[in-house]
Amino acid sequence: MEPIPVINQPTTTTAVGGKIHVRLTQGFYQNLRRLVSGTLLFLFFGLAWVEVDGQPWLMFDFDQHRINLFGTQFSWFDLPLMAGLMIAGTALLFLVAVGWGRLWCGFACPQSIWSWLFIRIEQMTEGRASVRRKGDNQPLTGNRLTRRVLKHILWVLLATATAVTFTGYFVPMRELVMNMLTLELSVFSTFWIIMMAALTYVNGGLVREKVCFHMCPYSRFQGVMFDRDTRTVTYDVARGEPRHHKSQAATDTKGDCIDCGLCVQVCPTGIDIRNGLQYECIDCAACIDACDAVMVKTGRETGLIGFRSENQIVKQPSPLWRPRLLTYMLVMLSATAAVMYGFTQRTEILVEIRRDRQQLVQQQDDGTVCNLYRVKVESFTGTHEAINVAVKADFDIKVNGQQQIAANEMNLWLPYRICSSDRYLKGNLPLQFNVNNSSAQESKKTVFMTVARRYVRRITQRWITHGLYQRFGFTGVESLQVVKTYRFSSLLYRLIVDKFCHCLRTHLLTKRYNHL
Repeated sequence: MEPIPVINQPTTTTAVGGKIHVRLTQGFYQNLRRLVSGTLLFLFFGLAWVEVDGQPWLMFDFDQHRINLFGTQFSWFDLPLMAGLMIAGTALLFLVAVGWGRLWCGFACPQSIWSWLFIRIEQMTEGRASVRRKGDNQPLTGNRLTRRVLKHILWVLLATATAVTFTGYFVPMRELVMNMLTLELSVFSTFWIIMMAALTYVNGGLVREKVCFHMCPYSRFQGVMFDRDTRTVTYDVARGEPRHHKSQAATDTKGDCIDCGLCVQVCPTGIDIRNGLQYECIDCAACIDACDAVMVKTGRETGLIGFRSENQIVKQPSPLWRPRLLTYMLVMLSATAAVMYGFTQRTEILVEIRRDRQQLVQQQDDGTVCNLYRVKVESFTGTHEAINVAVKADFDIKVNGQQQIAANEMNLWLPYRICSSDRYLKGNLPLQFNVNNSSAQESKKTVFMTVARRYVRRITQRWITHGLYQRFGFTGVESLQVVKTYRFSSLLYRLIVDKFCHCLRTHLLTKRYNHL
């Protein structure tokens, strides 16, 4: 078996000391990318401030244990719906990857969007890519030092704004900003703001494309998802080669590529698309716009670099809709339909019941049996109305507890004492808490424990153990074995044990006298 040859491509000319200086360009795809990224940025920074009826429109509230999603409240028990959304989003991501390559990375990925923002700030403060590249070899003094400091200040401000907005999706945004202004920020919020600001500053300003190279798994498994019909950024080798310099006269034997290098200079990952498909390519289409501009200036046909499949390059049929693409679409639609159905079955009222573990059953002098419960009710209907509480049982009970829970008492553990004076109750009996308001209702089942099953048996077993010890000198272990062997369940214990002990004693005495 022959080894696979390894080709070492030369590093890009845009890298100085390991840093890539990206040259910004204009064109159709860049305008489209800015439109998409601008819309996503507007939604990210804007939705955190939107409130409906005094409630955030989109927030993951850890304190109240609820999710406000598009004006609808969900409980943490509805988190499987979020998993369904993630499955649908993943299927959509795979669908786009199979059909059009890493379009998500180039046009909508947060890492790419914030990297472009940081690059834009860098150009505003330190000049174009060529100026920055030359300045890296010069001492950092005077005007260059001032511009460098200003750049990092703007980077920190952008990173801080991003971190505050991100934290605003977990803590109410207006409360968060007010706490920042009054220096009353909690430890939790302070930690998240500092951490997210640091990550944004490092990822967008310092490492950038290295996140795509070494941290993002998407670039690694894209090779499994691509096929010969995937539309991705591709260089037309047959048309562009052999290359010639723009100062050379064009002939029939020369290709359309004039080797200007603009496709490399505008690439945010610093690759040369003319070397073929590479995992570093994020399909941002910056090289397409740069090459099309050169083709227009030189009077040649545009499209030397474009979104094409391998089959299209070799003039072979290349269908867009194929079985694998349709399969991902089916998975996406199925997950979306399941989530939409789940939205209609969401939890509107959540009831949790805990028993008092210190004393499961209380028996009063008059024979009344009482059970203690702690009940917590949460409403996710979006209203502030009170919740009615009722207890249902098949036997007579008396309920000591609130029959109505106000809005400010929700999410609190409230005590309930339920008693029954029926002396003939035995075992664990079913009990049901019914809660409701004007728009929703919910039920929660539990059990009512009586004395007969637990305490009478326990007292009787203790009496048997004590009786066996008094009559025969049995140890505790031996007595317990007898109790387990003769496991009776009524107050006839005393008569049966007395009879058993008398017979056993008589038998042993008779056996001893016969032996003598």
